[in-house]
Amino acid sequence: MLKDFSVQTLFMGVLTTFVGFASSFAVVLHGLQSVGATDAQAASGLMALSISLGLCAIVLSTVTRVPISIAWSTPGGALLASTGVVEGGFNAAVGAFLICALLIVIAGLFKPLGRAVAAIPAPLANAMLAGVLIGLCFAPVRAIGFNPLLGLPIVLAWIVVGAFKRLWAVPAALAAFVLVVAFGVDIPQGALGSIEQALRPPVAFVAPVFNLPAFISIALPLFIVTMASQNIPGIAVLKVNGYAPKPGPLFSVTGLFSILSAPFGGHAVNLAAITAAMCAGQDAHPDPARRYWAVLVSGISYVILGLLAGAVTTFVALAPPILIQAVAGLALVGAFSGSAMAAFQAPESREAAAITFLVTASGVSFAGISGAFWGLLGGGLMLALSRFVQAAKK
Repeated sequence: MLKDFSVQTLFMGVLTTFVGFASSFAVVLHGLQSVGATDAQAASGLMALSISLGLCAIVLSTVTRVPISIAWSTPGGALLASTGVVEGGFNAAVGAFLICALLIVIAGLFKPLGRAVAAIPAPLANAMLAGVLIGLCFAPVRAIGFNPLLGLPIVLAWIVVGAFKRLWAVPAALAAFVLVVAFGVDIPQGALGSIEQALRPPVAFVAPVFNLPAFISIALPLFIVTMASQNIPGIAVLKVNGYAPKPGPLFSVTGLFSILSAPFGGHAVNLAAITAAMCAGQDAHPDPARRYWAVLVSGISYVILGLLAGAVTTFVALAPPILIQAVAGLALVGAFSGSAMAAFQAPESREAAAITFLVTASGVSFAGISGAFWGLLGGGLMLALSRFVQAAKK
């Protein structure tokens, strides 16, 4: 196994971790806080996700010798940000995380459930995701309106660096955020001391509470978004690069690691889609049989970053929330544009996708259930009616 290690895989593994963590940890923190987590609980959730996905990546890639990259559910974090606090607070959200994880395990073991998720019309799944993401994608503009001296450097860093190297756009925005906080925000006296204390792993156990509103508002949409936007595309990325692992066991293992992270605030870990292409592609190593080492390095790096999650969260808390939301929004612009384009591409499903998108994006909840569920339901009914009318005409 050690003979497969190389400097190239070492570099790619570290780079993958940096890009994955820096580009989306803000989405995770904002999502957890939006469903009621305190700063300490959000830090614990970030730590649990980082360690859980790192260990999951190490286990799967060691056993299979395939570069199976694992990530946290970034679309899931965006979903949480749009959902808000449900009945029962963060404890109910954690209960929903556990149910979602269990559904992912079942989807891997019980093939009909996995097929049912895959059978959700892609335009509707993408429309729901676009509706979830759009609110957060407004944050960079709102940050400039809040304070141009603070918000504009973050957006400009993303634009300028992204024009030359798209991969580095979000890390550049994050670097600008750090500089803005360091030089443009009044840091309270004693805050640096709290950062030193935060170097200790931020473990916070959250007792789960199970109720119907959290199940429908969080667990089901989180399950659908994670499967449709992460797990299924993750398998596709591996296939494109010449790997053909059985999807079911991979889904189940990610679900098991999600169960382990949920009581500490983690919402879901899953197969990576974007960063998977980095570790599974030619840049990781010319020999496909040796690329799994890039994932092993990435997994170890994620565990290390997870142990530092308290310091990361404490530093982020020093800034106005709109600034970290701006970084999160910039990180999701690509995902929003991709999902929106896929949602409205097919003329025959365009109206149903529009209903799904608009209801989801409205942020309105009915009977304590978030718009993401109602959007998918409304779009599904519209699509079914459209197909029924078309069939009746023939």
